[in-house]
Amino acid sequence: MKVSTLLEGLKYICCQGSTEQEVSTVVYDSRKVEENSLFICIRGAVVDGHKFVPDVIRKGAKTLVVEEEVEAPEDVTVIKVADTRYAMAFISAAYFGHPAEKLKTIGITGTKGKTTTTYMVKSILENAGYKVGLIGTIEAIIGEESIPACNTTPESYLVQEYFRKMVDAGCDCVVMEVSSQECHRKKSYLFWKKNLAYLSHMRVSLLETVRVSIILWMDFRAR
Repeated sequence: MKVSTLLEGLKYICCQGSTEQEVSTVVYDSRKVEENSLFICIRGAVVDGHKFVPDVIRKGAKTLVVEEEVEAPEDVTVIKVADTRYAMAFISAAYFGHPAEKLKTIGITGTKGKTTTTYMVKSILENAGYKVGLIGTIEAIIGEESIPACNTTPESYLVQEYFRKMVDAGCDCVVMEVSSQECHRKKSYLFWKKNLAYLSHMRVSLLETVRVSIILWMDFRAR
């Protein structure tokens, strides 16, 4: 896959190299870099991915997505963006073939009740005949597979990877817990917008959770 294909819809500056560079894998963890990888330099709370540029180049990365100027050999393509975490959402979606476009997606957020609501909505949809994936605080469910969760909202790369696996497993829909803080940080991106139900700034009691589930279901069926 070419760099230009991965960057579609994203504002960027090609500082050096060519957007026709072929990419073998998309990586934001320097330990997973291989020959011809595209490495996204994510600036985290503790670690700044820009510091690993020399290391990933030695491992074979040929494309870097950065927020700041970096030194790289002439044969390495350097793409500069305003926000690498935001860019990773676009890049990941393209890398996995935009799987969210093939799924009806419900994202649920709130102070309390997210986990309960996701399982309730999943059950409602399954009883209506849909095959449903789930991404939540406890686990991600893809077909018969259950994957233990580390965060309420995984990095956008992992979200898109799960979406891809769900599509391949024949899922029609996905119900997803969404942390409002992580949405603000742009980690969860590229839901299928026409099928997004988004609940924010609310405190959900058990009865409210049931009511919200019904509203979500009615909204889902209406689309």
